[in-house]
Amino acid sequence: MSFDPYIHFTGTCRTAMTAYQQIFGGKLEFSRYGDAPDATPEARASDLIMHAALTLGDGRMLLASDFPPGFPGAPQQAVSISHIAPSADEGRRLFDQLADGGVVVMDYAATFWSDGFGMVKDRFGTHWMVSAPWRAPEGH
Repeated sequence: MSFDPYIHFTGTCRTAMTAYQQIFGGKLEFSRYGDAPDATPEARASDLIMHAALTLGDGRMLLASDFPPGFPGAPQQAVSISHIAPSADEGRRLFDQLADGGVVVMDYAATFWSDGFGMVKDRFGTHWMVSAPWRAPEGH
């Protein structure tokens, strides 16, 4: 069983998911609201994304959409996407790319549980927690 995050944007889904593909790799697919067989005239005139799927090589997925046409929505409120990188160096690379144009909440650094951990709100409003693999604290 897995839980795959599904995040929502206010018109920037295509740009955000394309950036995430550049950062993490993987296969990216899109469907627009206008592609639906029963799309309203407003949806048909829109380029907003109804569903996006970024599938990584290990099978994990990041899913997303824009809010439907005419729906204001509030993107990424009080949720963080946690990503465990295979190493501290790779975690730093990912963190720096996500932080480009965003806001660092907690800089990426060694902690008592990991050789690297940081929190950032990226330029699309998505909150991320990037970590190197967990390690048991000394003495445990």
